[in-house]
This record gives sequence, C-alpha cells and structure tokens, in this order.
Amino acid sequence: MAIACDHVVVPTKPAKKKTPRDPNALAAFIVAQATEEEPETEPAVEESEKNPAAVALGRLGGLKGGAARAASLSKKKRSEIAKRAAKARWTGR
Repeated sequence: MAIACDHVVVPTKPAKKKTPRDPNALAAFIVAQATEEEPETEPAVEESEKNPAAVALGRLGGLKGGAARAASLSKKKRSEIAKRAAKARWTGR
C-alpha cells in the first residue's frame, strides 16, 4: 500500500506484530514464527459468559458513581479530598 503525497508515492511499512513479554508466550510466538503458523491467542471473555444482571448493575453504578458522590459531599469535604489528591500527586517531584 502506498500513500500519495504531492505526486510522490511513499511506500508504507507492513504492520509488525509485537513480541510478547511473557517468556512462555514469547517461546510459543517464536515456535509459531519458525513453523509459519499463526500463534494462538487467549480467547477474550465473551459477553454471553457474563451475568447480564451483574453487567447492568455494574454499568449503572459506574454511570452515576462520581456524580452521586460529588453531590453527597459538602464543598469543604470535596476541597479536602482535592488537596489530599494534589499533595499525593506532587510529593516526590
């Protein structure tokens, strides 16, 4: 694939696969490359394996969590929390 840039065709590099950092996964990756096979990847957890009620409840809490907490705190308490957070961020710099 090439990209045209002011009437000059510039070739693009092919996508390079990242090598795994885990020694066992790296060994499997190297063997797969040597035998010209695609390395097996870990299957991700599918949505069907999750409990739909738990997913909905977690999402509901995540959507209203920060706003509900901020509304329940007084201005003074919010200020104290913010000062502690800023102090934690800036200590040791």
